[in-house]
Amino acid sequence: MKRTTTPAPPPFPGLVAPLSAVLALTACASDAAGGYPSLARRDAERVTARAQPVEAATQPALPPLSADLDSRIVQLVSEAREANAQFSARRSATQRALANGERAAAGSESWTEEQIALADLEAARSRATISLAELDRLYADERLAHAETVSPTAEALAAARDRVAAWVEEQDRVLRVLGGG
Repeated sequence: MKRTTTPAPPPFPGLVAPLSAVLALTACASDAAGGYPSLARRDAERVTARAQPVEAATQPALPPLSADLDSRIVQLVSEAREANAQFSARRSATQRALANGERAAAGSESWTEEQIALADLEAARSRATISLAELDRLYADERLAHAETVSPTAEALAAARDRVAAWVEEQDRVLRVLGGG
């Protein structure tokens, strides 16, 4: 047979709880004046120093637009302008072909003429996008070379790029309306 033993009761059962409470409260009432640092300003915090402003480094003058690059920009804009003129000229022919082939079955003569007209129109647009891509590349190269400021070269490239981009956006709009893009 197993014998179970029960723990003996504390000698003074009524004193354990009040004695624990008194000990806990005395810890809260200890003198904090000597144990914790003061929150007042220290002498090191009262020191006032004045920083001297740093003079801005003078930027070297950016080179002006070179004659070679200027002629390249003119050439790219001219090529894009020519492509835009070809696009405009082919637009009416494409619209006529689309009207003729509107109900044509795939593979028929009218359908083929419609597809060829759309392809011609997209080819004219692609010539303008080639010029735009080259202007974008030149602009990116210039901005990387002079990232801190906009150089006269970057300004000229941005103006040419914006002009060509407007033509390409209009061509994209026309192709969406005609159903070819």
